[in-house]
Amino acid sequence: MKIAASDYDGTLFRDEEIAKVEVEGVNKWRAAGNKFGVVTGRDYGMLMPQLNFYGIESDYAVCNNGGLICKVDGTALWQGNIPVETLKNISNESCVQKSFHFAFSAINTTYLCHESEGSWIMREAKQWNFKIEKISEKNILDLPQIHQFSLGYVTTEESFAASEFLNKKYGKIIHAYPNRCSLDITPNNVSKRKGIEKLLELMSWKNSEVFAIGDEINDLPMIEAFNGFTVNTARKEIKSKAKKVYSSVGAMLFDNL
Repeated sequence: MKIAASDYDGTLFRDEEIAKVEVEGVNKWRAAGNKFGVVTGRDYGMLMPQLNFYGIESDYAVCNNGGLICKVDGTALWQGNIPVETLKNISNESCVQKSFHFAFSAINTTYLCHESEGSWIMREAKQWNFKIEKISEKNILDLPQIHQFSLGYVTTEESFAASEFLNKKYGKIIHAYPNRCSLDITPNNVSKRKGIEKLLELMSWKNSEVFAIGDEINDLPMIEAFNGFTVNTARKEIKSKAKKVYSSVGAMLFDNL
């Protein structure tokens, strides 16, 4: 049995859709007795409605850059934790205040505040019917267990600069992963690589070969760990780390059956 682990945004989901070749590839992969799942920075509630809409069947979900590991039905198998005091301190940093939303990911709810023009959180919530609870910054210390704190910026340069600052100042507690204009903050022991490794342990799939594919910096831990792949729309820096570049996730699946 082989395990396919695909990033979502920019990899499986490109040009505002999941193409038919992806659906066909996943179907044939799973019909051969293999497992397929998405390893993403997104919340579970932001991911699964889209997979269902496009007809992608899967066997697991590693969400929030490895901060939440779920069965395909949403049952949480493992969750990371960022102390609320750290969330509050980070939220007060000037580079973080420039973000046009604060999105705090719990198991079943995304908590949203500091929303301003440019934010995509509520737009997607309405489109795909996932749960958002609005709070104010004064409520941060009252949040339940949070495994990811997500920000959004106008430019990739702002996102990368904020990640460098936060990793330098808070790196013993958290890690900030830039992904284009998004910035996802997880516990410092969390990554897509470690999420997959934890998944294999929890599902008793330890001896299975992993086929990882992604297109951005937050995908590099799993690409490098599993000798993984990327897509032809990825940046040169990502392509240089990948074993092979494919035109689609479906092409990668067909090639490795």
